[in-house]
Amino acid sequence: MADRTAPNCHLRLEWVYGYRGHQCRNNLYYTAAKEIVYFVAGVGVVYNAREHKQKFYLGHNDDIISLALHPERVLVATGQVGKDPYVCVWDSYTVQTVSILKDQHSHGIACLAFDLDGQCLVSVGLDSKNTICVWDWRRGKVLAAAPGHTDRIFDISWDLYQPNKLVSCGVKHIKFWTLCGNALTPRRGVFGKAGELQTILCLACARDELTYSGTLNGDVYVWKAISLLHTIQAAHGSGIFSMNACEEGFATGGRDGCVRLWDLSFKPITVIDLRETDQGYKGLSVRSVCWRGDHILVGTQDSEIFEVVVHERSKPFLLMQGHCEGELWALAVHPTKPLAMTGSDDRSVRIWSLVDHALIARCNMEEPIRCAAVSTDGIHLALGMKDGSFTVLRVRDMTEVVHVKDRKEAVQELKYSPDGAYLAVGSNENAVDVYGVVQRYKKVGECSGSVSFITHMDWSTDSKYLQTNDGTSRRLFYRMPSGKEVTNREELKLVQWASWTCVLGSEVNGIWPKYSEINDINSVDANFSSQVLVTADDYGLVKLFRYPCIRKGAKYRKYLGHSAHITNARWSHDYQWVITIGGADHSVFQWKFVPERKTKEALHIAPQEALADSNSEESDSDQSDVPEMDSEIEQETQLTYRRQVYKEDVPQLKEQCREKYRAVALKKRERAPSSGLRLHFIHGYRGHDCRSNLFYTQTGEIVYHVAAVGVVYNRQQNTQRFYLGHDDDILSLAIHPLKDYVATGQVGRDSCVHVWDAEQLRPLAVLRGFHQQGVCALDFSADGKRLASVGLDDHHTVILWDWRKGEKLSAMRGSKEKIFVVKMNPYVPDKLITAGVKHMKFWHKAGGGMIGKKGVCGSMGKTETMLCAAFGWTEDTVFSGTCTGDICIWRDMFLMKTVKAHDGPVFSMHALEKGFVTGGKDGIVALWDETFERCLKTYAIKRAVLAPGSKGLLLEDNPSIRAISLGHGHILVGTKNGEILEVDKGGPITLLVQGHMEREVWGLAAHPHLPLCASVSDDKTLRIWDLSPSHCMLAVRKLKKGGRCCCFSPDGKALAVGLSDGSFLIVNGDTLEDLVSFHHRKDLITDIRFSPGVGKYLAVASADSFVDIYNVMSSKRVGVCKGSLNYITHLDWDRRGKLLQVNTAAKEQFFFEAPRGKKQTIPPSEVEKMEWSSWTCVLGVSVEGIWPVISDVTEVTSACLSADGKVLATGDDLGYIKLFRYPVKGKYGKFKLYVAHSSHVTNVRWSHDDALLVSVGGADTCLMVWSHELQGCRETRQGDSEESDIDSEDDGGYDSDVTRENEMTYVIKGLSTNIRPMTGVKPPLQNKEQCVDERQGVVRGSRPPVSRALPLPDKLQTNNVGKKKRAIEDLVLELVFGYRGNDCRNNVHYLNDGADIIYHTASVGIVLNLTTACQSFYTEHSDDILCLTINQHPKFPNVVATGQVGDTGDMSATSPCVHVWDAVSKQTLSVLRCAHARGVCAVSFSATGKLLLSTGLDTLHTLTIWKWQEGCQVASGSGHAQRIFVAEFRPDSDTQFVSVGVKHVRFWTLAGRALLSRKGVLSAIEDARMQTMLSVAFGANSLTFTGSISGDVCVWREHVLVRIVAKAHSGPVFTMYTTLKDGLIVTGGKERPSKEGGALKLWDQELKRCRAFRLETGQIIDCVRSVCRGKGKILVGTRNAEIIEVGEKNAACNILVNGHMDGPIWGLGTHPSRELFLSAAEDGTVRLWDIPERKMLNKVNLGHAVRTVSYSPEGDMVAIGMKNGEFIILLVSSLKIWGKKRDRRSTIQDIRFSPDSHYLAVGSSERAVDVYDLRLGPQLTRVNSCRDVHSFVLSMDFSADSAYLQLATGAYKRLVYEVPSGRQVTETALIDRITWATWTSVLGDEVQGIWSRNAEKADVTCACVSHSGLNVVTGDDFGMVKLFDFPCPDKFAKHKRFLGHSAHVTNIRFTSGDRYVISAGGDDRSLFVWKCVHTPH
Repeated sequence: MADRTAPNCHLRLEWVYGYRGHQCRNNLYYTAAKEIVYFVAGVGVVYNAREHKQKFYLGHNDDIISLALHPERVLVATGQVGKDPYVCVWDSYTVQTVSILKDQHSHGIACLAFDLDGQCLVSVGLDSKNTICVWDWRRGKVLAAAPGHTDRIFDISWDLYQPNKLVSCGVKHIKFWTLCGNALTPRRGVFGKAGELQTILCLACARDELTYSGTLNGDVYVWKAISLLHTIQAAHGSGIFSMNACEEGFATGGRDGCVRLWDLSFKPITVIDLRETDQGYKGLSVRSVCWRGDHILVGTQDSEIFEVVVHERSKPFLLMQGHCEGELWALAVHPTKPLAMTGSDDRSVRIWSLVDHALIARCNMEEPIRCAAVSTDGIHLALGMKDGSFTVLRVRDMTEVVHVKDRKEAVQELKYSPDGAYLAVGSNENAVDVYGVVQRYKKVGECSGSVSFITHMDWSTDSKYLQTNDGTSRRLFYRMPSGKEVTNREELKLVQWASWTCVLGSEVNGIWPKYSEINDINSVDANFSSQVLVTADDYGLVKLFRYPCIRKGAKYRKYLGHSAHITNARWSHDYQWVITIGGADHSVFQWKFVPERKTKEALHIAPQEALADSNSEESDSDQSDVPEMDSEIEQETQLTYRRQVYKEDVPQLKEQCREKYRAVALKKRERAPSSGLRLHFIHGYRGHDCRSNLFYTQTGEIVYHVAAVGVVYNRQQNTQRFYLGHDDDILSLAIHPLKDYVATGQVGRDSCVHVWDAEQLRPLAVLRGFHQQGVCALDFSADGKRLASVGLDDHHTVILWDWRKGEKLSAMRGSKEKIFVVKMNPYVPDKLITAGVKHMKFWHKAGGGMIGKKGVCGSMGKTETMLCAAFGWTEDTVFSGTCTGDICIWRDMFLMKTVKAHDGPVFSMHALEKGFVTGGKDGIVALWDETFERCLKTYAIKRAVLAPGSKGLLLEDNPSIRAISLGHGHILVGTKNGEILEVDKGGPITLLVQGHMEREVWGLAAHPHLPLCASVSDDKTLRIWDLSPSHCMLAVRKLKKGGRCCCFSPDGKALAVGLSDGSFLIVNGDTLEDLVSFHHRKDLITDIRFSPGVGKYLAVASADSFVDIYNVMSSKRVGVCKGSLNYITHLDWDRRGKLLQVNTAAKEQFFFEAPRGKKQTIPPSEVEKMEWSSWTCVLGVSVEGIWPVISDVTEVTSACLSADGKVLATGDDLGYIKLFRYPVKGKYGKFKLYVAHSSHVTNVRWSHDDALLVSVGGADTCLMVWSHELQGCRETRQGDSEESDIDSEDDGGYDSDVTRENEMTYVIKGLSTNIRPMTGVKPPLQNKEQCVDERQGVVRGSRPPVSRALPLPDKLQTNNVGKKKRAIEDLVLELVFGYRGNDCRNNVHYLNDGADIIYHTASVGIVLNLTTACQSFYTEHSDDILCLTINQHPKFPNVVATGQVGDTGDMSATSPCVHVWDAVSKQTLSVLRCAHARGVCAVSFSATGKLLLSTGLDTLHTLTIWKWQEGCQVASGSGHAQRIFVAEFRPDSDTQFVSVGVKHVRFWTLAGRALLSRKGVLSAIEDARMQTMLSVAFGANSLTFTGSISGDVCVWREHVLVRIVAKAHSGPVFTMYTTLKDGLIVTGGKERPSKEGGALKLWDQELKRCRAFRLETGQIIDCVRSVCRGKGKILVGTRNAEIIEVGEKNAACNILVNGHMDGPIWGLGTHPSRELFLSAAEDGTVRLWDIPERKMLNKVNLGHAVRTVSYSPEGDMVAIGMKNGEFIILLVSSLKIWGKKRDRRSTIQDIRFSPDSHYLAVGSSERAVDVYDLRLGPQLTRVNSCRDVHSFVLSMDFSADSAYLQLATGAYKRLVYEVPSGRQVTETALIDRITWATWTSVLGDEVQGIWSRNAEKADVTCACVSHSGLNVVTGDDFGMVKLFDFPCPDKFAKHKRFLGHSAHVTNIRFTSGDRYVISAGGDDRSLFVWKCVHTPH
């Protein structure tokens, strides 16, 4: 029988022929050591040309496609393809990994680039968004990521001359990126007129913001900033693939085969045309160039590498060559010389020398080559072709001997017979043809037994037989040369085969995995002499097996390197080498064969070789030769910790069930009970499947875990304290080296690790997001800063954390099999080991990954299952304990020796100061010296040596030891049976804690009058526990079978126990000795109950759905209750002992009469009146409310009513214990909830006096004792949460403003649609009518100099004719009137000690200086700002954060972001792109100013904490199901913050990277209900104040409501501000001003006393949205867009900012001669603004929404048009109404005075314009109207002579009418001659160019031509203001754009003299004043 281990010999990669030139670029460089670095397939190659040597980097597992060289030119970064591709940064000198960057891209990594100082690396993915990531590569951390482009990106580069700038290019685009914070912001390159838009393939950055790029057509494009400056035409004949910058200049390489060198200013130096050189050929294409001094490296498409020396450029050296396009399939080796022949689809055949590592001959054929063979004498080379022919060449000179074509399908295999007489040729036509060599290859036979194509063939040594394999996996034999099939198996037994290259046959069965049907092995070759077999498969693996290998699934060694399928593998003639060829990667690999005896020497010679060998992992099929596994370990490896329902899923499940209970929510439900529980003591320790989970803390207490609880046990006082932060089973525990912090890992879908303080029991960090299913091993580093954890996912991922920051440092897949232990190296923080099932690995950190090497056992055999490990006294010694009882001693990664330590597995090991202690399954603790040379002492754990002070009894001698730890002169031991023992060095053993052993605990009974309880479990024990302070196990009895239930008799003397085999017994309550037993049922007994009183009857319920009633006195069965359909779950007797209540698993409730068991039907109303002696049932009207909303996934397993009948406790499948107020009528009662058990709670019982509640957990085997605390004496703590499954029925209050804010939908500008209901075809799409000239055949602009026609008059009458006309070249924002108060809050602040204030409107942050009234602006936001805050820490003066609206949170340019900026310099300090889809609605800085909290508008209302200076996210979590309005840090904290929102107050703590939160608890105050909370402020001693929608302010201490300040305001409290200096609190709300109250109040620190201020705004209701307090002043922002400063002393109000309160602002009118303008808005006001004075002069309230406003030509009158169809004329001087009229019912859209003041034109939505004659006086007589208007009127303009009126309408049509007749003018010739007084139309040929390309959804809404007639400004629905030249008749004219407004600019006007442009905002209700910059004369 052949040996079933892997072979002991090795392969070592010696040479790789080829270079990857196809589909890759810029992948060839000189390193600092003048070596050449490139890649082939999955291997990074470092080639030393002088010594002709190669080194290999083998860290990838798939094709490498990108490479970048670090600026210091030693480190290399390579990126690969694959599903989860990664980047490796490695050292080109040692070829070792330095860092791995993973988990970011998918599909592949297309480009890489290092920045100037090599700190950052940028990578581009191949996913659909072409994601760009910037890495801090040493730490493996992503600094920023963003979608790159919709199409492929070909190159990316850092700008080496400007920090934080990058350029990327690709298909039809180039983008210039800025990195700020975590945001990569792109600006697209503008191609403009200088060059056409085309694909850019490569780029290089230069000084002065210049970028050079190579394009697809061979031009070089030169960019300045983001615009194309000029092009260098035809730099190459076609595409430029590569560009390389060096000190001397630039080198470019193109598809035309040329390399060009350019100087630093990109002037040409020289051209090197490689096609013309000796080695050149037609079609040579350059893919990569690298210029270094006088050497140039060139890589080509066809896998060649040339080196050109500049002064001998005609003679390039060919350093490397390989096959090019198509697949490489043919491989043959020479029979006597070290030569290999390969042939490929590129039609070339090549001969390689294996000694010189060089190509020595090549010859091109006519057809693609598919296979090759060399005749036995080495003279002929036969090649099989793809077209079915084959050719024979002479090897000597490659001349053709013969060419035969007998078949049409490809020839896949051919072979010469060993005697050289025949050539067998196998084709895809299912046949093998045999040719005679001597007869000039005449066909002599044919084998035609196959029904599929031939894949492999072998001759027998005597050339008489041939075996074949075909595509259907059949193996056939033929007699040669006739080709007759042989079927006689006997005949074949004697055949010896000359070679073995077949993949089928018993000799090679072992190469196939055990259970697979696949045929992915392409090639095999046997080495008979060394008895090894090499195979090549589709996954790029080369494997080495023993030969023959007969059993399937044999062991092997495997070697990576080829990336995709390997098509062929052959031994060289002398078996020194293996040659393998890759199909798609065209490469030829040459492996050196290292036979057995050499391997041992090799281990000690060169570490390099050992490294290459670290890839020779053994096979996956480890099971083929396993010794019997230890039962315990077997059980453990099979445990899965999967859950049907993970705790994380519960909230979603509740959401899904929401509909079910909408109706219920409105009914009044009982409140939760007032009393609560506190966890008091737990009997249990988790030993059965965990290890090394028991330690001493600093203070000598003991820490361990059980269920979901971390326990700290004080053995002096016998008390326990608990860490209750977990919500599911804890599986692992580690202690910090200082013994004060503990880390615990739990089960969960996204399972987490908590690090907590053993003294305070507070979480310090929660690490989550990377492990699935559970965390099974943990270890702290020696300095305590790092933590390693291992997950339970399929790959047992190992993660290294910086736990304080909660940051993942590195991660790697650990092993397929279970890992039991991870240990950090105490001497080298970057190293660690993992040990587990057949697994021992030595890891070191490399950036974001880790590199693991398997332990090498060498001759010691193979790796056993390791169960524990410890480091020795030097960094490279490790000791590990195995499942066979040995200790393995390792040095580095080599096994040195083993020592026998225990019988059976060694489960635990602990290092002492001098030596070690181990514990094993044999129940022995052994002390060892420091080298494991000798055992110093052993302690056997036996009952005999138990000390008298023990808290219980040992169940058996020598229990299996699972954990061991030392300290305080004792050895602490944890056993598999759930016992914790303390072994004194002298020998006595004390038992401290114990619980049930494995499997489930179900039975629980409380003693009727003593503080005792009994429990019975599947572990076949019955135990009695003392519940009094001694907390010990009093008695234990072993049972024959496991038990499921138990019950004390009413006098407590007897105890009945139901067993799982259907029997039950009654035992003595004290001694547990048998009294009586019965066995009447087959199925398990589920519940057992004595009747009340004297306990005459015993009811026994079984799973076969019967209840038997026994008479206890006579020991006879007296009755049977029949009739239930399913097994019985619960039983209860009534008070009289006459009636039994029964629950079944089918949720049926039955009543039976005792003792006969007759079934009774009792109406529910009667049941309620009955008195029950106990209530443990879960069904019935009185307990309806205990079933949760998600009852389909979770069962309530048990219930128990307290003796006083007031509180019902329940336990359920999710491990929750709940308290309800009894009776629980109506669905979904309110409850208090406690988590400590991990999975299902099987039983709960009150003690006889209700002082304690005892619960048992099913799978967690523990018994928990809870103390029942009545309301008065209870301080609130964590874990006492009150919840109900559904939100309370109260609606939380109503207020119109709050509702509006809550329902706002924020849309980004880019998605905005028309603000007006337009119809028709947009101007750019209309067919132009020709103008007069064109009809007359005259082309515009080419009119003859002497013309008979009159010249066309000016389009526009210009007022400043006397002066030279000057065009406007730019607009500068000067003033903004407006403030966003109506839906934002807390957004006005003082800066610079009250000298300035800061606020925002639209997308502009505004700093207003209060003395000069000057404004300055921050304009970097791309969309509306929603929130603003300032950093109050003195280290960060004037630092402001603003958050904006956004689209989806996909990190692209439109996703929401927070900008942090300096209010003085307006410099952006950081941009934080966030995942808050829709927008950021609140921001807050922490106490130190270093952290920033942002709140999202996304559906989960996420809260995110940032380190804003670095731009990195610290933590993020979902906040609440409904809107959160504010979240603020406590002013004294960096970790605590509070969020408030719709029916929501939550108190949050940042722990590491996790956000932990507690809901506010209301129950302390009677009838308090959760309202919608709007604002928050803070006081000392953890007081928090929240302002509610009803006007109350709630006062919280910690998270408990302690007081309500009723009606602090009469309406909602929208804003609160905590003054840091003196702690006073300012509140602002919605209130009617009255004598005593105002909307603004100043309170003391406790919110007891207050002073109210009135805001003199003249409004009926004041609504304050923002407050801030400075020196003696309070700053107030109101809903009505005013900002007011109130003096604290004199209460004087000073209005600083005014604005329209509701929008849009529609009307704008500028004064004809002064710098004044009017605005009119939907809020019913017309306001007069003064630009030089920077303020509002006046406002008129008209009581109706106003749409349009206009000055008369003299400026003495104002006409105002209203939304209701009325219009009014006011006299400016007195503001008196001169006249008003209402002739129309619908909106007046525009109103105009004629230039001669005779007429007033009024345009309305009723498709008409009315003309009134003003000369007829104020009764406003309508003289005429213009009819036939297609749609509503947009705007109107009079002609200069007042004779015509032009209209723009809603149907995109421009109409001209005569005035006053109202006749439409249609003659174009006439219209062309009109001179207009004003032009505000967006339609007409003259302004055709103002319409943009992307106006499908949105329109240009307004326009205005300047008074000079040279410019036109427009406003559009995207919120842009644009400046054009006038006229602009060409489509899509050039323009300048100005951002700042929100969506919809509604109107725009020039002021007189063209000094300013005023634009009015729709959505933002703001007026922007832009200063015009005129061109100089």
